[in-house]
Amino acid sequence: MNTALEILSLTPDRWGDIEKLFGSKGACGGCWCMWWRQSRSEFERNKGEANRKAFFEIIRSGEEPGLIAYSDGEPVGWICVGPRGRFPALERSRVLARVDDEPVWSVVCFFIAKGHRRQGVSKALLEAAVKHSRTKGADTIEGYPLPRKKERTPDAFAWTGMEPIFEEAGFEVAIRRGKTGRGVWRLKLR
Repeated sequence: MNTALEILSLTPDRWGDIEKLFGSKGACGGCWCMWWRQSRSEFERNKGEANRKAFFEIIRSGEEPGLIAYSDGEPVGWICVGPRGRFPALERSRVLARVDDEPVWSVVCFFIAKGHRRQGVSKALLEAAVKHSRTKGADTIEGYPLPRKKERTPDAFAWTGMEPIFEEAGFEVAIRRGKTGRGVWRLKLR
């Protein structure tokens, strides 16, 4: 990557930046980073504008649902991070079920602008999310990256991150489940 990234919390004054980054499609298929926050039927009903409005209301409420990466003042990347309890669909997942009763923060989503992929933006965002979670009082942070494969994963399916960046950031597999061996990766912060 040629330029240094500036990584900031998503706050109401940066709403225009996330709209610019996500574009008219709301990142992927009208998601607006609401996939983990709703039931599947609710998500399908709300794709697009309703999800955009719901995401805006989260930000307007004062919650900082993640971080935006900027390159030369332009938004180029996003990571969604927060207490696991804020993601009800994650709570219902069998494969990504809680490992134990420990309160954790979760990294659930990345979105990198097309021209900035494979340039270290995801890694920088993950490192910033670790620091952000620590400053907010988290003791443990976890993520749910895709397992390594021989073939390249299409960008549209890499939104939970890939194992190598979690490994490089010091995360370790807490448990693997399911046919694909998907892992819950954790990092102790304190």
